[in-house]
Amino acid sequence: MQRALIIQNDPPETLGLYEKYLKENTELHLIHAYKMKPGEEFPPVEHYSHFIIGPTPISANEALNHEFLRKEWKYLQEIVDSGKPCLGICCGGQMLAKLLGGEVLRSPRKEIGGYKVALTEQGLSDPLFHGFPSEFPVFHWHSDVFTIPPGGSLLATGNPCRIQSFRKDNVWGVIFHLEITTQDAMRWADAYPDEPKAIGKTREQVLDECKAKEPEMRALAIKLMQNFLSQK
Repeated sequence: MQRALIIQNDPPETLGLYEKYLKENTELHLIHAYKMKPGEEFPPVEHYSHFIIGPTPISANEALNHEFLRKEWKYLQEIVDSGKPCLGICCGGQMLAKLLGGEVLRSPRKEIGGYKVALTEQGLSDPLFHGFPSEFPVFHWHSDVFTIPPGGSLLATGNPCRIQSFRKDNVWGVIFHLEITTQDAMRWADAYPDEPKAIGKTREQVLDECKAKEPEMRALAIKLMQNFLSQK
């Protein structure tokens, strides 16, 4: 059986449906990186076949100012160098993009709630999105975006934040969430109650946007994990 590792970087921001699927279909190890004690180390990369790096409200540009993320930064380099499949979600994708030579910038506008993204030609042919429609609904909650690392490919686009997903070699990054259920979104809204107001949305509007698209996102979250696990 495949062995997957999820690195969770913030208490409320779990990997939701991705975590559930991996628990049922792999030997899953979940590390709460923000709880790591001084001197505690990440497990050897060779113990795992697939890696998912979760989000955090900490900007990737501030990662090296936080002890657990400094430690994680070095570990991410080991993962990248291993050639094993690695998927970064939201700030997880931003840290990977930055590690690979890209930039992390402020979003042209904060994205919170339900949006649509579209696959590029490269995205349509990328195995991570095999079987996906050319456009699909996603959930967002972010203030920063990544650029495409040198030598990488743009896989998905959106509006107002154009770059939604990239790939470089064994690393994929997505700024969006498919793994979030309405229950997860409620937990995020409780953790960050003032953020929807910044873009003129209410808590109820954000939750309604998630609920309306949850069935389609749930199906795509499973498909994404199936595709991800097929990579070696």
